[in-house]
Amino acid sequence: MSHAPSPKDDRALHLATCGSVDDGKSTLIGRLLFDAGAVLDDQLAHVATATRRRGLEGVDLSLLTDGLRAEREQGITIDVAWRTFRSAARRFSLADSPGHVQYTCNMAVAASSADVAIVLLDATRGVVAQTRRHVLLSRLVGVGTFVVCINKMDAVGFSDTRFAEVREHVVATIDELARLLPGPTPEVVVVPISALGGDNVVHPSGKMPWYDGVPLLTVLERSRARERSTEGRGRLAVQWVARPADARLRAYAGRVTGGPLHEGDAVGVFPEGHASRIATLTTARGRAGSARAGESVTVTLDDAISVSRGDVIAHADRPPRVATSVTADVVVLARRGLVPGAPLVVKQGTRRVRARITRVETRYDLDALAKVASPSGPFAQNDVLTLALETQSPLVFDPFSESRATGSLILVDPTTGDTLAAGGLHEGQISP
Repeated sequence: MSHAPSPKDDRALHLATCGSVDDGKSTLIGRLLFDAGAVLDDQLAHVATATRRRGLEGVDLSLLTDGLRAEREQGITIDVAWRTFRSAARRFSLADSPGHVQYTCNMAVAASSADVAIVLLDATRGVVAQTRRHVLLSRLVGVGTFVVCINKMDAVGFSDTRFAEVREHVVATIDELARLLPGPTPEVVVVPISALGGDNVVHPSGKMPWYDGVPLLTVLERSRARERSTEGRGRLAVQWVARPADARLRAYAGRVTGGPLHEGDAVGVFPEGHASRIATLTTARGRAGSARAGESVTVTLDDAISVSRGDVIAHADRPPRVATSVTADVVVLARRGLVPGAPLVVKQGTRRVRARITRVETRYDLDALAKVASPSGPFAQNDVLTLALETQSPLVFDPFSESRATGSLILVDPTTGDTLAAGGLHEGQISP
């Protein structure tokens, strides 16, 4: 299943780290930033000071991404640390996510926007439970490229035999986990490294002459940003409805997703499906003829139809799905777990609707690398489930595999406001 990476393109590549605690993720990211020349002098000085406070010599590069005081004191990553940097060939946005089991939800957030997952393994330990959990979550949120870094090769004497053993195991694991979910087979590239010494991170290493591949940074530079099939499907989830004093029609504010919107476009307002056209479109630059995905806009329509917060204005010829009975893949985030049948609120885009779980179709067993059909509860924090949901009013969505923006959802406790689970929608219908 190992493939050569795709040719490079000019877009920024979004990266997320995966792996268990103490596999060396923060050290790897610090080394990558340092050797790529992406660390400022004052940042390096702060890290050197923090290193001395911990009673260590030199510079602990792992502290470059550990921004919280609690993280630096404990020597672990708790929150997701976001960094942007540029190599000679490419721009990158990187999320260093936690390795501890109790912070799995943070890793899921990081992976949800990633083009490439950097999976770090300790060469002395190989694949562990948290490796499997992170890979499954990455596939669940649509990551299609895995760059596996077998770290701490110095601890095994830079052994090609040990590298081959771990590589075979991790590639087989990713392959088996990928088979549990729909979608194409992911790309997998495996690189032996020593993050502590910088071997094969940015520069080739002379300590592993048996390795005929390129360093990690070169692999990343050649990787392709993932495509979403909703490009061209303009969507505007309405965040705010306004009626300016000098305007005859109401204006609707939100952020464009999926593809560009233009004045004159034929659109529908969902879930009702009322037809109209975009009359005016205004961005921060003023009156504009069009707006791209990611831009915040205010639009008016030709018709005085009813539009509310949570409605979606979308291209009429490529409408979103509308459903009150849906299925979704989720990861349980609440410490108290998830109870089917209990009332909850679905937050999906700018829409909030009351709902309940009608059944749990599947639980993913990460030890057996299998799906358990119709599992019985209780369902604990970090469980990965496929749920059937019934909502009191319709959801407007595209499958998560096509659009993260319109396909993601959060399940919330209606009493406390606590987040119970998060994931992606993949099919649905109007309940009879």
